[in-house]
Amino acid sequence: MPFDILTIPCLSDNYAFILHEPSTDTVALVDAPSAAPIRAELENRGWKLDLILLTHHHDDHIDGVAELVAAYGSKVIGAAADAHRLPPLDIKVSEGDKIKVGAETGDVLDVSGHTVGHIAFSFPQAKAVFTADSLMALGCGRLFEGKPDQMWASLSKLAALDPGTTVCSGHEYTEANARFALTVDPENAALRDRVDWISKTRAKGGFTVPSTLSEELATNPFLRAGDPAIRADLGMADASDAEVFAEIRARKDRF
Repeated sequence: MPFDILTIPCLSDNYAFILHEPSTDTVALVDAPSAAPIRAELENRGWKLDLILLTHHHDDHIDGVAELVAAYGSKVIGAAADAHRLPPLDIKVSEGDKIKVGAETGDVLDVSGHTVGHIAFSFPQAKAVFTADSLMALGCGRLFEGKPDQMWASLSKLAALDPGTTVCSGHEYTEANARFALTVDPENAALRDRVDWISKTRAKGGFTVPSTLSEELATNPFLRAGDPAIRADLGMADASDAEVFAEIRARKDRF
């Protein structure tokens, strides 16, 4: 039985994710924006916290780590390349490494772009990937450290996963991302339908994260640099996919 995934809102617009693998009663957390809401959920369910998986070094993804480690004695896993600016790591990982959450095995993916050293955790058997600020719902993270071709390579890596994969990203930015997406892909019927669902969901206070990879492939402009209609609208019919992505990212930065 795959693990259960709980979406935990933190701070103003962050998400953390609690993974519970029932066959071994193992509990892991992906990112720790703040400790209080995570502790409340763990205590409500009577769960310990065995592992903390960190995607990147930004404060809004790691600020709760010290308190959670003190409370639960959790082991912390993060990127070896980012260890110098992450909380103390018990296990340092790089692309191609495997991690275990109970009976589930995850793959470590280098998804640098938003930051250099950003990683994602993909669990093929459970069909879930934890992408934080790389691939996001209808978006991708701003390129604070990486280059456009680097982020395009990272997104292409994620796009190659099983389309049925659940995409657990790090922020509730979807409404703003949707407004931008319509400016570069206005004739996309699937996108218009998704934007309508997002508006209704947020009006009721619901979450738009997680999403599915199939949704992102159909509607997320940052994955759709090869789409002929988008390329034509941008006047970039003969450009490379990486160049089209770079233009879309630049337009989002100015939006």
